[in-house]
Amino acid sequence: MADGKLDRDFLRSALALMSRTDVDRLLFVSDHPPSPTEIRGRPTKRKLVYAVSSEGIANQLKAKKATAVLIPPYDYTRIEKIKVAVVAAQSAGLLKDGDTVLALCGPGDDRVMDTLVKLVIGSEDPEEKIRVDTLGLPPEFSSQVVESLIHTAMEIGAEGYEGHAVGTIVVIGDSTAVMEKSRQLILNPFQGISEAERNALDPPIREAIKTFSALDGAFIIREDGVVMAAGRYLLSMSRDVKLPMGLGARHSAAASITAESNAVAITVSQTTGTVRVFREGEIALELRQKLRRV
Repeated sequence: MADGKLDRDFLRSALALMSRTDVDRLLFVSDHPPSPTEIRGRPTKRKLVYAVSSEGIANQLKAKKATAVLIPPYDYTRIEKIKVAVVAAQSAGLLKDGDTVLALCGPGDDRVMDTLVKLVIGSEDPEEKIRVDTLGLPPEFSSQVVESLIHTAMEIGAEGYEGHAVGTIVVIGDSTAVMEKSRQLILNPFQGISEAERNALDPPIREAIKTFSALDGAFIIREDGVVMAAGRYLLSMSRDVKLPMGLGARHSAAASITAESNAVAITVSQTTGTVRVFREGEIALELRQKLRRV
């Protein structure tokens, strides 16, 4: 697993910290799980959660009664990969507010682990390195839907459409209010399709979202994943929204609609491919691309 004595000692030290009573989970973000000899005999290995980008590896781990979650196979920075892994673990019900989590990650293909981050789920401390709580989702939201759409947004940011970079907005939840605060720019490509056949949890619909992301306007999606519309122009433009320098109209619209409703908005930057999640008018999660494929 590790290439040198220092790397092996680093890994063993991280695994040893897992035994502390004040550590609830160790998130191992890599497609190269530690060898059985590095895990054997550790009574707290039940705290270990693997975050892998291969469904085959995830199934192998689960067959060995290990806990694993899937993350998208894109080349993000270490901290971004940890953020995505935390979101996936939260969606799977493996993390809750107040949990202390150690996250272990590395560069490239993660054969060598060189980064260990400690975070508290739900922390409001502005000094926290990673602030990835449950996004303050109301109970009617499906975390599975939100996670799935974040992953779809990451694919759009990394791949674009037909080799061209695209940007888009996906608004989830409070769909009645959001529809009232928006207007149709183009013919709605989802109009006339039954609800059962236009749910964002279905792979064909996620592919359709990726395709239609090249169109102007936002996607409006219900809390349960049903796609209400694409190509909507968001009319909200709150003056109370404060965004970092360099973010334009797309991000301002996403922040404004979440400030004026109970919705969550996901944006993909056409310029950089960065994915941002907005909640209550603020950026709740930011995932920067390390290397784009467009």
